[in-house]
Amino acid sequence: MVPDAVRSLLLIVLCAALVSGCASTPEPEPAVDRSAEAGELARQAWHAQQEGKLDEALAHYRQAFSLDPRNAMTANNLALLLREQGRFDEAVKTLREGLEHSPDTAELHYNLAVISELYLLDLATALRHYRRYRELADTEGKQVAGWIADLERRVE
Repeated sequence: MVPDAVRSLLLIVLCAALVSGCASTPEPEPAVDRSAEAGELARQAWHAQQEGKLDEALAHYRQAFSLDPRNAMTANNLALLLREQGRFDEAVKTLREGLEHSPDTAELHYNLAVISELYLLDLATALRHYRRYRELADTEGKQVAGWIADLERRVE
């Protein structure tokens, strides 16, 4: 038979071990790089789009973008395909998500500005993203400067 003092001590040690085990945080799962798989899906999407298989292209772009949202070209291509289908809100959502991961990609700003201005009539958003595009673009941007001036007159 185990004396009460020893039993109490064992119980305290066991409880302390359980509590410390519960308080510890599990090791996070290592991040898996799926960019190669995403790149292959984006390539398949582009080929499907060229062949006029738009539903297949859309599915591949969506999957590629979900695997690697940092790929600005995939975000841009997906958004442009959505725009072609008249799905402007989805296109804007995709461009915004792309910008969360690639905020300095000029093309994402440009296409968000175009869709916002021409299809959604959200002139303030268009103006903000044309300005950012002009800051990032590697061009003189005289045409964009004219669009910005026009929007400034209409918005401000």
